[in-house]
Amino acid sequence: MFIRVAVAILACLLTIWAIQAFAKPAPWYLWESRVDGHRLCHQYDPGDGWSRVGGPFKDAHCRIATLPPRAG
Repeated sequence: MFIRVAVAILACLLTIWAIQAFAKPAPWYLWESRVDGHRLCHQYDPGDGWSRVGGPFKDAHCRIATLPPRAG
């Protein structure tokens, strides 16, 4: 019984590890404030007062352009 549980746990951990090994980091986008025009580089939408004006980028400074992520 113990060996079956240990093998099941090991199989789950290996599956999680394999999925993470192929994961890519999220792309960076350039965002601009609708209030004062301030720009920042984020991987996600900073909120309602911001609009995306550039991207995607590979780096956190929004300098190295990359291809958009594929859907699916």
